[in-house]
Amino acid sequence: MSSRPSENAIDRIVASCNGDLHSALRALLLVNEQLEAELQQLYAAVALGGPFEHGSEVLH
Repeated sequence: MSSRPSENAIDRIVASCNGDLHSALRALLLVNEQLEAELQQLYAAVALGGPFEHGSEVLH
């Protein structure tokens, strides 16, 4: 067993996909795409002076 946190995270992700590396990579890519979309929404909100200046809820 590895002591590096990233190695442990990789092991957990692969295990959650029943050891299927292809499925684990697909899951990670989907999560990454979602995070990139949320980041773009945040950049757009900041560029428009929203939601932080207006006191509304952040993105969610």
